[in-house]
Amino acid sequence: MAINQARLRQLHRTLAPIMLLPILLTLVTGLLDQMADLGDKGGDFGWLLDLHKGHFGSLNLGVIYPFLNALGLLTLVITGIIIWFQLRRRSRRV
Repeated sequence: MAINQARLRQLHRTLAPIMLLPILLTLVTGLLDQMADLGDKGGDFGWLLDLHKGHFGSLNLGVIYPFLNALGLLTLVITGIIIWFQLRRRSRRV
């Protein structure tokens, strides 16, 4: 089953900038929260964990935010790997 390479690249190209902010936010808030916990200051920075879990003030995405993050990242990983294998296969033929 051949995957249409143009459509796959378009999906990857469209999703990557959309997922950049949520993934970076999750990464940075998780890292900073862990550092605060290691310094016994975790209680002072509870707002980091709230952001990490998708609580953005009055907008609470805590139930769906992790799933959207995971689904977006998984899609980027899968499309990226498929594109990479297609490029490798094409370069071996040349």
